[in-house]
Amino acid sequence: MKGGKDLKSKSVFVKDLKTGDRVSEVFLAAEKNLAYSQKGSPYLNLRLKDRTGDVEGKIWENALAWDKAFKKGDLIRVQARALSFKNAIQLSISELRKVEDGEVELSDYFPVARGDLDDMFAGILAYVEQVKTPCLTALLHAFFEDEKIAALFMRAPAAKGFHHVYIGGLLEHTLSVVRLLDLAAGHYPGGNRDLLIAGGILHDIGKIYEFSYERIVEYSDPGRLVGHIVIGVEMVDAKIAAIPDFPEQIAMELRHLILSHHGVLEYGSPKRPKTVEALIVHYMDDL
Repeated sequence: MKGGKDLKSKSVFVKDLKTGDRVSEVFLAAEKNLAYSQKGSPYLNLRLKDRTGDVEGKIWENALAWDKAFKKGDLIRVQARALSFKNAIQLSISELRKVEDGEVELSDYFPVARGDLDDMFAGILAYVEQVKTPCLTALLHAFFEDEKIAALFMRAPAAKGFHHVYIGGLLEHTLSVVRLLDLAAGHYPGGNRDLLIAGGILHDIGKIYEFSYERIVEYSDPGRLVGHIVIGVEMVDAKIAAIPDFPEQIAMELRHLILSHHGVLEYGSPKRPKTVEALIVHYMDDL
């Protein structure tokens, strides 16, 4: 992710900002909207981000002109003063300029999972190899031998604003859930371990298409209109259709794991968990 010989790493991160600081630094413009005061004067509301967090920014002067200088998702260098507003830091910005990717170290602006992505993906594949039910083994291989799916799975975030909102977040979350399911399978012998592991690996697979995250984590059109649960079931059905003689009972139970893993309709699941495996997946995902 390096940008070239003139690469400049950040010296001041959001987490370092203190009231009274004079700031000359680059941030990602995660949100931008033009507003008007009660007197009708235009100003810009910004949310500026780096890999350590986000901070509110305001542009009070020449807002209409500055509004044309950059767009949401751009990197911008700001000249600002850090003020305290409602017990939080707010940047009062006097000047800014758009910054090109090659001028900075991009990893300073986009949060990434703490663990190594390749190592975590290898952890998922190790669990795939532990699944002994032939149809489930074939299904999992069909997913992760698909280079497009594997690449998206390694980089996708797990959410927009609740948990694991960073590159590799879905991978990290999935591995965590599968590890818990591995332990639960030994503790609750009535459950089908292979179904638990396969369901754990695939329960959020639809999230690879639910979000766009090149710059800012946002819902994609499929994410807004369909959602990862339905997307995931559709993906599973598409892969199952290419596997000869896949048992319908196992297919139905796997669909149920995905459909019910949020527990209740209010949280997005069209079905409540109705099998031992579905209950276990739901509770391990909810931890």
